[in-house]
Amino acid sequence: MTTPESPPGFVVRTEAQKAAFDNGFRIERGSENGWMRFASATAWGDIWVAGASFVGPWLLSVSHPGVAAELGPTAPDVEGPGLARFVFSSLPELYAGVARAYRLGVSLPKAPLEQFRKTADNLPRTTEAERLVVQRIGQDIFRAALLKYWNGRCPLTGIADPALLRGSHIVPWAECDDDAQRLDVHNGLLLSALWDAAFDAGRVSFADDGEVLMHPCLVATDRQVLLDHAAPRLDGLTPKHHANLARHRAKAGFEKTIDTAL
Repeated sequence: MTTPESPPGFVVRTEAQKAAFDNGFRIERGSENGWMRFASATAWGDIWVAGASFVGPWLLSVSHPGVAAELGPTAPDVEGPGLARFVFSSLPELYAGVARAYRLGVSLPKAPLEQFRKTADNLPRTTEAERLVVQRIGQDIFRAALLKYWNGRCPLTGIADPALLRGSHIVPWAECDDDAQRLDVHNGLLLSALWDAAFDAGRVSFADDGEVLMHPCLVATDRQVLLDHAAPRLDGLTPKHHANLARHRAKAGFEKTIDTAL
């Protein structure tokens, strides 16, 4: 069993503070049994960082259930605070894990929804123009959350220039059941402009395993242009994406197309 150095020595304490402070967790909340606790003014949930020694392995624990579910394989043999604990063999891996925990903490439900409510709840929605203003605010918050969630990069093409990226709703804003679904990052993808246009038009969709689905109405040359500089599947989908993608496939006629093909 991996256990934290307790009390943490100078190197462990310094590296734990650096990993937290450099990645958005700048509020120290003390330490216990070798675990140093940190919080953020912008990300939901606390984290704890520890080290078994000054050369590792390095330990991370989180309190946010959404972060715990998506951060990666847990370490069930490590005892400590929080909901889930993770082990990293090197400092770069620890820094990447803490950075991922921060991005998830500011993007997972219900952080974007709470930000939207604080910003837009008191705005009028009587006229169409007023409703469009509220919608634009929500879409801007949603896109910012998707940029965090997908680490600022289209998972298909690798494009990372924000000017070339779009926050794509899977279920469109107007067809969502409520604001919670509209602002849920699991109802969105961060796609390059071309793939966003194709996805929004129902020309492409994705299976639950991320496989790219092409609509039969796309001619071969257009299919090839889309696929020339894209991965064969979209990595990073979770079970929470699947229900929304099922609605997208059904609306675009993919389920009927697949059934007919079989």
